[in-house]
Amino acid sequence: MELDTIVFAIPAFPFACLMFVGMLVCLELGRRLGLRHQVKGSLASRGPMDGAAFALYGLLLAFTFSGAPARLDVRRQLIAEETNAIGTAYMRIDLLSPEAQPAMRQRFRDYLDSRLAVYRSLPDIDAAQAELERSAELQREIWTAAIIDTNGSPNAHPNAPMLMLPAISAMAEVANKRTMSALIHPPPVIFLLLFLIALVVAGLAGYGMAADSFRSWLHILAFAGIASITVFMVLEIEFPRTGLIGIRKYDQMLLELRQSMQ
Repeated sequence: MELDTIVFAIPAFPFACLMFVGMLVCLELGRRLGLRHQVKGSLASRGPMDGAAFALYGLLLAFTFSGAPARLDVRRQLIAEETNAIGTAYMRIDLLSPEAQPAMRQRFRDYLDSRLAVYRSLPDIDAAQAELERSAELQREIWTAAIIDTNGSPNAHPNAPMLMLPAISAMAEVANKRTMSALIHPPPVIFLLLFLIALVVAGLAGYGMAADSFRSWLHILAFAGIASITVFMVLEIEFPRTGLIGIRKYDQMLLELRQSMQ
């Protein structure tokens, strides 16, 4: 699977800063346009239309925000599942013939090192892709060696084929699930809409502020700041490997498993 065809990451801080500045600009432009219309006597209230635009933006923001924590939980669960799957398969190496066990344990150590390197490399897609290919190759080596030993060695445990091979299969399956979890993001157009609609509603808010005789910087900064911070948090949760709200600490389970393999 090609990571560079499925993975994208939107940097949260630059996106939120650009959105904040853009909203301030649109607020000011909207206010100046409103003042111009006020001078011409054509400034009128359009509350229902403004309300519809704000409601649409709020709905889109709530939809995106509500799904991000659920997707983060899925990624956390997959780390735990992979830890359990690798640990179970590693313990069942004892079912193989004594002469095959040392080499198989080394393959597992190399495999787990490669799996850890995949996610440490992100957001460097090229490096992560190289490690992903190495992990897949090690998977095949482990599978092939297990088949040869469980079916061809008289020293292997009689139940080795029924216990070892399903464990290796489960280990590979959860690895594929973690790779596919890179797909579980809203499409980029959603974030583009969040940005563009934020600018539109900022312009409408600025237009409505023209009815006041002075600028309320408290309201201006609060409006732009709250919207930008909310989008920042959505992106931080949505792309946890590239932001401050990291998922890397959950890799500690895999690190502890690796240490137990020494």
